[in-house]
Amino acid sequence: MRPSLRKFVRTAHVIFTVGWLGTVAAFLALAIAGLTSQNVEMVRAAYLAMELITRFVIVPLSFAPLVTGPILSLGTPWGLFRHYWILVKLLINILSTLILLVHIQPIGYLSSVAAQGALSNGDRSLQIQMVAASGIGLLALLVATTLAVFKPRGMTPYGWHKQYEERMVSPDADAGA
Repeated sequence: MRPSLRKFVRTAHVIFTVGWLGTVAAFLALAIAGLTSQNVEMVRAAYLAMELITRFVIVPLSFAPLVTGPILSLGTPWGLFRHYWILVKLLINILSTLILLVHIQPIGYLSSVAAQGALSNGDRSLQIQMVAASGIGLLALLVATTLAVFKPRGMTPYGWHKQYEERMVSPDADAGA
């Protein structure tokens, strides 16, 4: 991958992942407000806003790193399957996106109930679920971000094999020069 294209993809990837992390943090704040506030209008606004940011911001931002991440890893020496930290990040992103998609229906339900009036005590478990899911999601995204920054050691068997192949080819290329 050309350096300018690699920088473009890396920049897009960072923007998408940091944006995703930030909107999940905002969602968590709204979920906590919806659960704990005694102000009916605040609760109503929180759940209406949660649905909007989920559908139009969080969901698109959750899919974007699933595209830019593999493109970026395949265009760099890190590779997609060479290091465990990359595979763990990919797994975190896939699982986080799937869990998010499972929660779209309960978010929509809370939003529609809030739009019609106050929530009932029967909706309390869903409200708690929104706080827990977004808190766990935020933690997962923070772990993925930490892995991206620190890049812990640990190569996969495939990575060791590729590294061995590159070392075997490298001396031959130098001898022919």
